[in-house]
Amino acid sequence: MFRSKFLLIIIVIALFSGTTAKAQVKKITKKSKITTLNYEELKPFLHKNNDKTYVVNFWATWCMPCVKELPAFEKLHKKYKDKNVEVVLVSLDFSKQKETNLIPFIQKKKLQSKILHFEDSNEQFWIPDIAKNWSGAIPATLIYNSNKRKFYERTFSYKELQNELQTFLN
Repeated sequence: MFRSKFLLIIIVIALFSGTTAKAQVKKITKKSKITTLNYEELKPFLHKNNDKTYVVNFWATWCMPCVKELPAFEKLHKKYKDKNVEVVLVSLDFSKQKETNLIPFIQKKKLQSKILHFEDSNEQFWIPDIAKNWSGAIPATLIYNSNKRKFYERTFSYKELQNELQTFLN
């Protein structure tokens, strides 16, 4: 008798936990709407001609060097957002993992920079269109303003990123 009641309690707890976890996932995904863009939709973010300087980082949650450098971009965003600098994080995560990996990652890391999800299968076109010298590897970063444009296929520390940004602001 005691054993069957104990088993019943365990089953009820397990069922309730599963329902709660599903509800939390739905809550997270509804709270964070991340639009998926193709290259034609992304391109305007790479060619703005105004008085701002843009720092555009291409990354993915499955790329460990990308994840390691994200705090540098977030720190840059926090320090320079009121100084006419915009940090844009362009996720190259697969669309089928957007809800299960990308959005929970953004929530867990509390990312504050502008985040775009990019997916376009015509990489033979858009990779060299973004930067002629880009092999397609990530992390990769584009920094530009109306006077200057530079592409980096490498990882950054905060100090290195800040130093590069300063060359655009001076």
